[in-house]
Amino acid sequence: MSDALQKARDYEAAHLPEIPAAVLPVYHVTGGVGWINDPNGFSRYQGEYHLFYQYHPYSKQWGPMHWGHVKSKDLIRWERLPAAMAPDTEADRDGCFSGSAIELEDGRHALIYTGVRKFSDTDEVQTQCLAFGDGVNYEKYEGNPVIDGSLLPEGGSRRDFRDPKIWREGDSFFAVAGDRAADGTGTILLFESKDLIHWEFRSVVAASKGRYGRMWECPDLFRLDGNHVLITSPQEMVESGLDFIEGNSTLCLIGTLNPYTLALSEEWLQTIDYGLDFYAPQTMLTEDGRRVMIGWMQYWGSVDAAPEELPFFGQMTVPRELRVKNGRLIQNPVRELERYRRNRKRMECELITDETSLPGISGRCLDLTLTLRGDYRSFRLCAVKDSEHETVIRYDRKWSTITVDRLKSGFAPEIRNVRSFRVQERGGLLKLRLLLDRYSLELFVNDGEQAASFTVYTPQSAGDITFAAEGTAVLDVDFYELEVSEDGKAL
Repeated sequence: MSDALQKARDYEAAHLPEIPAAVLPVYHVTGGVGWINDPNGFSRYQGEYHLFYQYHPYSKQWGPMHWGHVKSKDLIRWERLPAAMAPDTEADRDGCFSGSAIELEDGRHALIYTGVRKFSDTDEVQTQCLAFGDGVNYEKYEGNPVIDGSLLPEGGSRRDFRDPKIWREGDSFFAVAGDRAADGTGTILLFESKDLIHWEFRSVVAASKGRYGRMWECPDLFRLDGNHVLITSPQEMVESGLDFIEGNSTLCLIGTLNPYTLALSEEWLQTIDYGLDFYAPQTMLTEDGRRVMIGWMQYWGSVDAAPEELPFFGQMTVPRELRVKNGRLIQNPVRELERYRRNRKRMECELITDETSLPGISGRCLDLTLTLRGDYRSFRLCAVKDSEHETVIRYDRKWSTITVDRLKSGFAPEIRNVRSFRVQERGGLLKLRLLLDRYSLELFVNDGEQAASFTVYTPQSAGDITFAAEGTAVLDVDFYELEVSEDGKAL
């Protein structure tokens, strides 16, 4: 083990036991200490689910990238493991950046990741590297890098070449990675290998060509419900109506991968998440064949907004099951979350006019589903609420828009705190599912047609929930408290 990795593990051993469970999310992954961003290496290994993440353990600011590590038997309750990688070789001396993982037939867990070498503030090289391990300890391949700039197509960028996502088909390994083409905009490149060591460039799967942002990061390509799906995270996105957020956004392309050119047709496209806090998602297959996605629940524009007293910065979304239906990516919380529901309260045909609360409907760690109908013009739900704080979810029926406003949720007014998006009623009904944790709010519309993720830093004592309508809304309510940890510990 290198000195750099031992230092990170020693730091974790010294500081993590000091963190009170009460200051950490209950069922969302964090680093416990320090900074985290992109999910990495989301995979099954020896019957358990492993999740790694971009990690700087020593401060709550972005720094030289390590890989943090947790594992789970059910995607909800996670066990923290020691840091898996640190920047400690020539190929990754300035950071072990994003990548993925796969279980090999010989029993090893293989990690493929981007190693960064900086030569100045404006000059760096990004290459793809390997490490092999047993689920806790990993050793980097001494021949790293295994994919470098020599394999890029003409005009490709050695500076912006990153985030390999690996899978296996037949007797070949495949990986997609993001790159920047000669025109300065993003491309997704496909590589193939028989042994993980020797790789060949196969195709440009998709290209920005000046649309939907510029550099495309963190790609993931998979088959789902008879389609090929490419998810990626564009940088420098220009806001487009109510679909895409400016700056760092997300994009889902659904189509067919041409078997001859290995290029993806673009039959449907959409943003992945309509909230403010969602980036760099990655997927994996569960043992029973479900495609599950997890993302970094954070907005780059608010990375300095976390309360000083928190020992961590950054958290992941709840893992989500994916489907494709009518040309859209459908996403819902993994069904395993239902095992941790407690104290159900069910109400039907509640008439909502002036602002009101409903008996027993409150808290900060909950799963709440509302079915909305009736003769109303707008509907408003206020959560994580006290006399000074609230996060507002408003549905404007005339314009068919949901607006989430977290201005009174612990954020400075100068950062972006409001986002709107269009929805559709189904048979005069609108269905909303709300997941709350100590520092987050995730909203799912119409059984996963749309999802919206937000961090919130309202005081933990702010647990009220109120409802109001212009006109008369008829509300069915299905409410659960969530209790995830049996031993009082949190992540």
